[in-house]
Amino acid sequence: MATLERRIGIPGAIMIGLGSMIGAGLFFVWVPAWQLAGEWLWLALLLAGTVATLNAMSTAQLAMRHPVSGGAYAYGRAEVSPAVGFAAGWMFLTGKTASAGAIALIAARHVWPDGAPWLAAALIAVLALVNGSGIRSTVRVTSAIVSVVLVLVMAALVWSALGLPTASATGLETVAPVEANRVDAALTGPLGVLTAAGMLFFAFAGYARMATLGDEVRDPVRTLPRAIAAGLAIVLVLYGLVAWATTGRLGDALAGSAAPVADLVGERWLHVALLGAAALASVGSLTGILAGLSRTGLAMARGNDLPGPLAYVWPRTKAPVVAEAATAAAAIAGVLLLPVGQLVAFSSTCVLTYYAVAHLSAIRGAGRPAEASADPDARPVRWWLPRWVPFAGLALCALLVVTLPWIGVVAAAVWLALGLASRGLLRRR
Repeated sequence: MATLERRIGIPGAIMIGLGSMIGAGLFFVWVPAWQLAGEWLWLALLLAGTVATLNAMSTAQLAMRHPVSGGAYAYGRAEVSPAVGFAAGWMFLTGKTASAGAIALIAARHVWPDGAPWLAAALIAVLALVNGSGIRSTVRVTSAIVSVVLVLVMAALVWSALGLPTASATGLETVAPVEANRVDAALTGPLGVLTAAGMLFFAFAGYARMATLGDEVRDPVRTLPRAIAAGLAIVLVLYGLVAWATTGRLGDALAGSAAPVADLVGERWLHVALLGAAALASVGSLTGILAGLSRTGLAMARGNDLPGPLAYVWPRTKAPVVAEAATAAAAIAGVLLLPVGQLVAFSSTCVLTYYAVAHLSAIRGAGRPAEASADPDARPVRWWLPRWVPFAGLALCALLVVTLPWIGVVAAAVWLALGLASRGLLRRR
């Protein structure tokens, strides 16, 4: 059977991470976060960024020890137990499939609001075909998209800094009913800050895609930590600037905006270009997410936690085409059945659980040599991660999960229980 090839260097890995983070979250997540936190949105953003940084530190350390595909699925299996690893992989696949659906819907809403679900489904199918043609195609597409989007977003930020007219002042504002962006069953009052932080985390989680591509990165012990750190640093600065601009310039109107970044600009051509940038950024993010999902499915199939055909790699493109197709089919089902707000909340619940497993793996692996790990292929690298980081990260992940909308939390818990029960039944046969 064909295997994956190590074709990605540091620039390519950074671009995949940026493409996953500079996506739909940048252009949408401020709206529900403002509804939940109001003027305390900055505190929610700081909390989400702190959680993202702690997650990235644990992920980078574990990626050095276990430079393989699968991310926290592989780390949990190696450092804790196969069942815990399965839980991480199961929640990653579920959460990021929901995330893929949300991102596709956000992109489609910027282009064709009335037919958004069907356009989103078509977009997912096309990008699955792009990823199926090989990881180099994924890197090229993502790099081109990130470059264009960054230029346009920086133009919007400069426009805001100069105090030039917003879209509402010139009649270009893209207004949506507040109810269309609202997240049901969310906490209110001071606890709304925690819920908003969980929602904002949706926009930070893209660095996991770099770790899930461990089998396709050259010199992963050196490449992955550098790529994760660089990508997250760039995004933290960018998100801070966008939060400053949207809250300061749009104010209370942010709650009803359908395209908050575009609404910063009152010049028609740039406003339209930013609407296109939102759709384009969503495409780049979606490309990276689908690639990461398929590689996690591949790793789980290799570990006998998912059906064996998902481990098939097409010799011609060195891509896991069966896993790509299965992931795309599940995401398409999501966009046709669920609204975007609930997809974001459900995705955040699942992905925070995934990172909680990464922190648990780091706690178990801290201070002991790689040879002591349950993984015989673990690398004997220096363990530089401070002991307090995974403990703090685990606690904050748990805090954000329990304050997310209860409907998504309950659904995620039931889904995890079903996954573990199914795994147990299959292994008894």
